[in-house]
Amino acid sequence: MTITLATRVAALCEAGRLAGPGPFAETVLGHLGIVLPEGPSTVVLADGLTLAYAHPAITRVGPVGTSGVDAALRVSGTLPRVPYGATSTVLVLTEGPGGPVLFPVDPARTTAVPGTNLAGEPRDTLQLHDYAVAAGDVHPLTPPGLAEAGLRAALARAALIAGAAERCVELTVQHTTTRVQFGRPLSHFQAVKQEEARLIEESALVRAAVDAAARELSPVAVAAAKAQASASVAEIARIAHQLHGAIGFTELSELRFATTRLWSWRDEDGDESYWTALLGRAALAADDVWALLAV
Repeated sequence: MTITLATRVAALCEAGRLAGPGPFAETVLGHLGIVLPEGPSTVVLADGLTLAYAHPAITRVGPVGTSGVDAALRVSGTLPRVPYGATSTVLVLTEGPGGPVLFPVDPARTTAVPGTNLAGEPRDTLQLHDYAVAAGDVHPLTPPGLAEAGLRAALARAALIAGAAERCVELTVQHTTTRVQFGRPLSHFQAVKQEEARLIEESALVRAAVDAAARELSPVAVAAAKAQASASVAEIARIAHQLHGAIGFTELSELRFATTRLWSWRDEDGDESYWTALLGRAALAADDVWALLAV
């Protein structure tokens, strides 16, 4: 059974809503036709690496599945802040000497520096020193394939944000409905109603943009989804914490689990500035801007 992109995105939204631990966003790469290794795996789109084939005469690996090509790769450089990088097989997508390639990295064969994001999720830095990749593990990609992988990564992160935003709405509505102040629930105060409406609106904007990009995986749709998701984080977190009061900042608060992820995911796979710049360039290059916006 083929799992559609929309189904994968819906699952990621739910993972974001539940704040589940694990490299969920990093494993949506089945479209590349690569058999994923058993056990946990994560993905990184890397630049700044030094790659060289062991045989200088070979500048390009043949298509996946072909034989007779011995093109062991040696890699040096740094993979910064890899999600769950120290405990997972890392699938690296990058530009090789002869074009884009994908290859696995075993963290046990690297120098790993542990790290976390604001939410406490592992973000480990891996140092590769003349790391050897067997010929059978080097998978060539087309430039469009590499570009699509970047779009999928951004959409996956936006889906996680959409789910966490919906959790903020759920928790906030629950809190204002049950919390009594001055003899009546907080939700009965006009100012609270207005802020809740803005919170729901921001969350709905994110989910609508994510769902639209899941239907059509295009640079413009994904850029709009990630830009909206990242831009909405500040307002969603502000309103949710304001309506919760100090209780929302306690270490084990369910709201804190959601908002620290929102603040962390906002910048990962490109923040709103990065993606709005892409949207701006697309608009300037378009012959019909209205058609671009009305997709």
